Amino acid sequence: MKPIRHILTLVLAVLGCSKMIAQQEVMVSQYMFNQLFLNPAYAGSHPYMSSSLLHRSQWLKVEGAPRTSMMAVDAPLMKGKMGAGLSIVHDQIGVSRDLDIAGHYAYHIRVSEGSKLAFGLRAGLSIYSARLSELTYWDANDQVFQGDLTNKPVGKFGFGLYWYDTYSYIGLSVPTIYAADGKIAMNATGVIEDYFTQHYYLHAGRVFTLNESFDLKPSTMIKYTPAAPIEADVNCNLLYRERIWFGLGYRTGDAVVGMVEYQVNPMLRVGYAYDMTTSKLRTYTSGSHEVMLGIDFGRDPIRIKTPRYF
Repeated sequence: MKPIRHILTLVLAVLGCSKMIAQQEVMVSQYMFNQLFLNPAYAGSHPYMSSSLLHRSQWLKVEGAPRTSMMAVDAPLMKGKMGAGLSIVHDQIGVSRDLDIAGHYAYHIRVSEGSKLAFGLRAGLSIYSARLSELTYWDANDQVFQGDLTNKPVGKFGFGLYWYDTYSYIGLSVPTIYAADGKIAMNATGVIEDYFTQHYYLHAGRVFTLNESFDLKPSTMIKYTPAAPIEADVNCNLLYRERIWFGLGYRTGDAVVGMVEYQVNPMLRVGYAYDMTTSKLRTYTSGSHEVMLGIDFGRDPIRIKTPRYF
């Protein structure tokens, strides 16, 4: 438990020394099966190459609602001492478009029998566009809205920590701790401000074996940014005969989530999540849908005795 205490101490120190404005990072419900998007230290945490595809349509029937598509692949290196990964995320919200391509590197240290602590770095490039001329605004002479932003490159850097063993994990990450966003962050007075802001994620989960047929996995993710209320995802998934996950979750102030994942074979898994909106938006939307496809390459079902828990 010492590595966990060190992580929690570090998160409190980091949270106390940064300024943030608003939430901008993508949001998904099946985060517990796609943690590379949250934390670069997750790269190489399995003894085989792993990949996933995910698409999320949020707040159906709401004009300009978020649409997110993701692809990620990671693999262990140097007999599990290191890990490397690649992620591609296309995020569409209102008049803005963001294509984010990032590389992930992790260094794994054995801290006890069966458990490791990984340190991760993320470096990437976002191609950002915004059709500002399509917005409705009061001041026709406002210089901020005079021109569209088209394919503006933004370099981004992040870090993460990830402690894990066969049945549990806890991670801390800041996917974008710094962004070279000067080209899109200049205000009407010509002063450069920060546009992309830091978002902090603390996520954890554990698997409990109930009997020969069922395993239970509670998990949580806490998202923090000072300009918005702290948001928490609390989930519980039930695994039946190492093949089917049934899950139920709650995102504070936003939605109740139902999800299911099916392990088709040792290599292929598919998942679906539905968010039933609980906020005031429920009057205008029928909810959010999310589909996921995972492929694990080189996974030997004979050598690997346990199913993929996370």
